[in-house]
Amino acid sequence: MAITAETIDHTTLEKLIESGAVRGADIIGHSGGWGVVVKYGMCERALAARRGAVRTFRKFETLVGYLKGVGISQYHVNAADFDAQSLKTTRVRPDSSERMREAFEAKAHADWMREKVAASLADPLPNIPHAQVMATAQALIDSKRKQHADKAAS
Repeated sequence: MAITAETIDHTTLEKLIESGAVRGADIIGHSGGWGVVVKYGMCERALAARRGAVRTFRKFETLVGYLKGVGISQYHVNAADFDAQSLKTTRVRPDSSERMREAFEAKAHADWMREKVAASLADPLPNIPHAQVMATAQALIDSKRKQHADKAAS
């Protein structure tokens, strides 16, 4: 959809509609789906997605619902470049499986950590100071090193 290089975001569109400045909208079909060009004043701007790129609707019905939701019920449709065959029937996002796996791992770790903290807080035994625990651990390490050195010397 190369009608215009400049875009308009959803919030700005809502404000323009509220003020009565929008004079029309064109729905433009292209190989990836449907886009919207909003006409206001002497300007025409393509509707932008949250990340700034031109927003594309895969389904015409979704676009119509969006436009009705913001208050635009009449528009012109240009389906000359629309290609239904280019729309995939399934959406494949290779990054999604990795992102979901990482999210599940993060949740599992957070749950594990919460469980450990809850068990520690519920433990009736008195707390041991960190310095004492570290001194005990260092003594154990030193004794194992000495045993290993004695074994190697014999």
